[in-house]
Amino acid sequence: MSPSHHACALLGFAGFSGSGKTTLLRQLVSLLTRRQMRIGIIKHTHHDVEQDTPGKDSFELRHAGARQCLLAGPHRSILTWENTKTEDADLQLSLSRLSLDQLDLVLVEGFRDAPIAKIEVHRPVCAKPLLCLHDPHILAVATDVASLVAPVPLLDLNDPAAVADVIFRWWQAGRLRVRSD
Repeated sequence: MSPSHHACALLGFAGFSGSGKTTLLRQLVSLLTRRQMRIGIIKHTHHDVEQDTPGKDSFELRHAGARQCLLAGPHRSILTWENTKTEDADLQLSLSRLSLDQLDLVLVEGFRDAPIAKIEVHRPVCAKPLLCLHDPHILAVATDVASLVAPVPLLDLNDPAAVADVIFRWWQAGRLRVRSD
């Protein structure tokens, strides 16, 4: 099923807060997984995150000074790494931490300015500007307004199956690649 000319592909989702990026991604992961695609996710956040619980061994070991902690279990493993200094997340570094050889497609939420193929998620009701007017990496806009005027194709935000079809075709055609720069 996987195109032979690439092992893993990358597609970003850009849009302003409240546009529906996470909701769409949740639906797309399910739909693309049903097609036997191996999906990875990178979600950018500007907030500090904590996935562990005080008192648990992994939490205590990390807070004792471990820079990386891999909690390995029978059903899932969790890798946490501590940044040595507070800085914005880096997409290439985040990608390097994934096992790309075990994935067909990595969906990226956020990293709005990254030079990667993206779908813009846009709801005119949010009164935010279209990103595709200034970002040549946006391949299409997923929107809930069919009459929206944009320089790229429109996808129906309320029809995630159709959006998944488009993504699957792009992936099959080799249009979505992990950048090496």
